[in-house]
Amino acid sequence: MPIHPTAIIEPGAHIAESADIGPFCVIGADVRIGPRTRLMANVFVEGITSIGADNVFFPYSTVGVAPQDLKYAGERSETRIGDRNKIREFVTIHGGTSGGGMITRLGDDNLLMAYTHVAHDVQLGSHTVLANGVTLAGHVLVGDWAVIGAFTGVHQFCRVGRHSIIGGYSVVTQDVLPFSTTVNPREIKVFGANRTGLERRGFETPTIDGLQTAFRLLTRAKLNTTQALERIRAEVPPSPELDELIAFLLSSQRGVVK
Repeated sequence: MPIHPTAIIEPGAHIAESADIGPFCVIGADVRIGPRTRLMANVFVEGITSIGADNVFFPYSTVGVAPQDLKYAGERSETRIGDRNKIREFVTIHGGTSGGGMITRLGDDNLLMAYTHVAHDVQLGSHTVLANGVTLAGHVLVGDWAVIGAFTGVHQFCRVGRHSIIGGYSVVTQDVLPFSTTVNPREIKVFGANRTGLERRGFETPTIDGLQTAFRLLTRAKLNTTQALERIRAEVPPSPELDELIAFLLSSQRGVVK
């Protein structure tokens, strides 16, 4: 395997023969790295960390280190990263804690841009984009295909629904509805369905129009949530996406951004 002579790899690490370890990388004893994954240079990986195939880690990214949680007492928690992820410069991904299932997990085909922070016990889906400087606090759940704009902070225990998009510089303190466009210039608000993103991913126009109507009833019809749900069920044609939106809303423990 191509391992630069300046890389430091502790005994016990398992590295696929087709992986590429660049100069000045440091890899801990409990790390597993899959086929064709590339660590470009100055990448630091430690802890019980498993990394799948075809990932690319750009210089100065840090993976699997101890969480920034004052309750953490050195438990042997895990970090798991799937396949085909792109981890850009200065990204930090921390291991899990006993209060959050002991694991931080990333799916497949994600893009984490420079200076993104993924805190302990985050569960990040697949096909997501986290733009520069995004900060996910502990225990955040991010659904597949979500896009989070630059320098956005997501409060611990919040959920970001599937196929949603959050505008840059937002401060997210409640759950973000799936399929929504959510922006926080001063006060965070929903601005309707994520129409462009949903169209790009092949959602049909009637489905998108139905979601747009549901968001209008939720956010701009001057109805409380119960009244809005009654109107949605009565007026919006049923679809699996609408069912998901309603189930997400009803299961929220922190409330949702409206």
